[in-house]
Amino acid sequence: MREVRRAFRRFWPLTRGDRGWLVVIVSCVVVSALAETASILLFAQLTDNALKAGSLAAFWGPAGAWLGVAALGALVGYLGNSLATWTAERFVLRLRAGVFGHVQDLPPHFFQKHRQGDLVERLTGDVEAIEQMVVSGVVGTVSAAFSAVFYACAALYLRWDLALATFVLAPLFLLAARRFSGRIRQTSRDERVADGAITSVVEESLGNVVLTQAYNRRRDEERRLDREARAWLRASVRGARLSEMYEQFVEVVETVCVLTVIGLGVWEISAGRMTLGQLLAFAAFVGYLYPPVRSLGRLGLTLTAATAGAERLGEILDAEPAVTDPAEPVPAWPVRGWVGFHGVTFGYPGAHRASLDEVSLTVAPGELVIVTGPSGAGKSTLSKLLTRFYDPSAGVICLDGVPLTDVPLEFLRENVALLPQETLILNGTIRENIACGRPGASDAEIERAARSAAAHDFVTALPEGYDTGIAPGTAALSGGQLKRITIARAMLRGAPVLVLDEPTAGLDSVAARQVVQPLRRLMSGRTTIMITHDLSLAPDADRILVVDRGRLVETGTHAELVARDGAYARLAGPLPPALTGRPDDTLTLGRRPAGGWSVSAT
Repeated sequence: MREVRRAFRRFWPLTRGDRGWLVVIVSCVVVSALAETASILLFAQLTDNALKAGSLAAFWGPAGAWLGVAALGALVGYLGNSLATWTAERFVLRLRAGVFGHVQDLPPHFFQKHRQGDLVERLTGDVEAIEQMVVSGVVGTVSAAFSAVFYACAALYLRWDLALATFVLAPLFLLAARRFSGRIRQTSRDERVADGAITSVVEESLGNVVLTQAYNRRRDEERRLDREARAWLRASVRGARLSEMYEQFVEVVETVCVLTVIGLGVWEISAGRMTLGQLLAFAAFVGYLYPPVRSLGRLGLTLTAATAGAERLGEILDAEPAVTDPAEPVPAWPVRGWVGFHGVTFGYPGAHRASLDEVSLTVAPGELVIVTGPSGAGKSTLSKLLTRFYDPSAGVICLDGVPLTDVPLEFLRENVALLPQETLILNGTIRENIACGRPGASDAEIERAARSAAAHDFVTALPEGYDTGIAPGTAALSGGQLKRITIARAMLRGAPVLVLDEPTAGLDSVAARQVVQPLRRLMSGRTTIMITHDLSLAPDADRILVVDRGRLVETGTHAELVARDGAYARLAGPLPPALTGRPDDTLTLGRRPAGGWSVSAT
């Protein structure tokens, strides 16, 4: 029970704000138990005074009282059960929101170590299991305890000697529950793990259905699902067997107790020491006593099973975010866009070597800097550090000369926009996908961003226009069109610093040409760091940085680096003609006085 107490102490604080309602619920439980006790006593009175004597006059008084007590018990029971359900769901809502909010702050490597389906199971099934422990468990314990006490006291009041004789077997319920609890706890954990694995397999298979069909992997995926489903089946059946063994055992014990009461009662009636009404009432009290006692034992098994969910949720809640807001953040300021990396070293948790090693660079407002290098060189790590998914293990990164560790995360990410390599699409309308760049943006602002991203024409050509629903992996739009929607999202954000991570990755040459012009508009006037293998825009860059094995090995303009015939020249090779917005256009970049870019077409 030590694990139950530890889990209870951890999650009980979440009931703050509902504890007053819990008191009301417990009060309803007490009143209901008292009403049930009174009903049984009134039944005994009816049996002895009305039924046995055949007196109708003796019937009306106890019958009216019984009906009133039953109505009161029903009303209070309805109120208590309704409040209990409402309070339990509020707890689930609060706990799930807290865990989900914590998950949002965890670093990318956490999600690489945990399958999505398993995390979904923890946020659903495990959360509900904890509610069974903290809210429903408390209410159930109090209800069973008060009911047992009232029925036991009433039985003692009628015949204390017979009551003590029947109480001897009561501890068997709790001993049986304790005997079964250890195995049920492990079985519950195995079942939850297997349930999460099933969800993961289904999610992964549906998300990669094209791969499954193209490579004839249907049977392999079916075998994966069958393997996980059989693990769940074994755990589920094992848990059901243990629960059923407990139920059947206590059923036999309860039957023995009732038969003992009846046998003793017959003996007492034959000796004239007990009336029939007293025997029936006593038997009723004993019959009503054992279900609460059995519930207490069953509740112990439920609490034990819930500790498996508590452990799994604890693994999430104990995971520390890689970054946190500063204790004393700097006040907001109009960001100009100076970016500086000063001796930055960083290695991912569990990695054998550093991804970046003493990297120093500076990007001025309005500059376009391209970062290139071989795969795995550490290029994308720069974007993760600049947007503070992680903090460097050594060195400092600054925005306008202010260390990022002194800048509030929300302010930083409002002023540093990331266009990731993956084309990230939300399940919603095109309007909602663009608007998430700046929540609250007007329709006119959304349309203006879409026009700048060369998305307006194809969006308005759709039957539902901006209200067309799209989802991750949708086939309704091409890869280039989806990319332009994400560019419109970044344009709407209007951040002075822009980080582009492989913006043309996964696009064919035609789609790449279609997004280049929107990309140029997006970069215009902004500090831009473009991480890419595609060097078609390299001649336009103010500087090119070559990263290899975590170190900055070359820096300079395209012409300078090609002339050196070093690492960059080997990466670039013979460059193709510059990509253009349309095949018959030539785009040129002109310097703005303030250091930004302007785009003109000839």
